[in-house]
Amino acid sequence: MACAWDFQFRVLLLGDSGVGKTSLLHRYTDGQFTDTTTETVGVDFCCQEEEPEPGVKVRLQFWDTAGQERYRAVTRSYYRNAAGVLLLFDLTTRQSFDNVTEWHKEVSERTQAKPMVFMLLGAKNDLKQKRIVTQEEAQRLAENLGAPYLETSAQTGSNVSAALSLLCRELLRAARSQTQASAEECSRAYCTNEEMQKKQETKCTC
Repeated sequence: MACAWDFQFRVLLLGDSGVGKTSLLHRYTDGQFTDTTTETVGVDFCCQEEEPEPGVKVRLQFWDTAGQERYRAVTRSYYRNAAGVLLLFDLTTRQSFDNVTEWHKEVSERTQAKPMVFMLLGAKNDLKQKRIVTQEEAQRLAENLGAPYLETSAQTGSNVSAALSLLCRELLRAARSQTQASAEECSRAYCTNEEMQKKQETKCTC
């Protein structure tokens, strides 16, 4: 039986506790704002499908990670199987912005054997009066990290779909730039329906 999608990518959401990772994910997958104060314990999982190009279906697997230090060991165990990372910070909290570099460094050090697609997101851009991090300094950080940058609001929905759609296109571009051999060697973070059909498997195992 063929898969219902052509590519599958695993995406990690990383950032300090309270920056809005879970709220962003709920807005994207459910179209609703969840103003939750409950901390993520370990890692939560959900999926969403995108069609970045006509006839090309992509399944995104999101791993919503806990930002607290006591769960860091659990979070690290998911790094090696990810194809992309959403680095989130709170535009109203300087510390969450300052810590982005450490999150990026931690992932990069543990995934040196394969390419990783990063995206930087400044969350809670609806809180204009409380904003501390400027767009200019966030853009500079994104350039230093080699990542696209967008500002989002889970409450209003601003740029949420646009950000995830852009990430999907970047993941697809990165996957296509790798040879099939190198992709199989360095990661199992994505697979294609076409490859599985060639193997004539009786069921979807990716």
